[in-house]
Amino acid sequence: MWWPTDMPRHFALSSLTRLYVTASLVALLAGCGFQLRGAPPVSAALQPLAVDCSSPVPETLCQSVREQLKLGEIKLVPVEQADYILRLDDFEEDRRATAITAQAAAAEYTLRHSVALEVVSADRIPIVASTRLNTSESYRYDETNVLAKQREEEALLLQLNDRLAQQVLFRLAPLTAERIDAIRAEYNRTQDAGAPATGKP
Repeated sequence: MWWPTDMPRHFALSSLTRLYVTASLVALLAGCGFQLRGAPPVSAALQPLAVDCSSPVPETLCQSVREQLKLGEIKLVPVEQADYILRLDDFEEDRRATAITAQAAAAEYTLRHSVALEVVSADRIPIVASTRLNTSESYRYDETNVLAKQREEEALLLQLNDRLAQQVLFRLAPLTAERIDAIRAEYNRTQDAGAPATGKP
């Protein structure tokens, strides 16, 4: 290995070692999702929780939500064992050209993902009424480098799933034990009065 003649060999090796260690730690933390995604903590009051995804919802999105919840030490169980159920369904994705070249070819695309979220208790009380979450991202398109752009699009699709997972956790974060009790009380009052409950967190 080469190093400058005026730099001691042990110093060069030490610097390289620190660089490798730092790079490894960044990769490890990014891989496990440790605080790099900015997801808020979810209250333990929602335990045990089930994540129920309908068939149109990508497995990568469901897995991202589950990983974020596990990082927050939320106990996840099957639907039949859960006190609360987080449902994700009605997934939609869209890819549209948002800019064109002088030759009328696509120069930029915008990717959009959206999914419906709701949270219900085991006794069918709506804790969070059906809410739509949306995210989008644009990227430049180059006809001369289609393979690279396909890979870029695949990476963006994963990013969009991570962003939706973040939004899911933001919706769950306000649901403390006190807030859940208040929602239950409001639901019972509206049921007694014969009016529909809002289920707003």
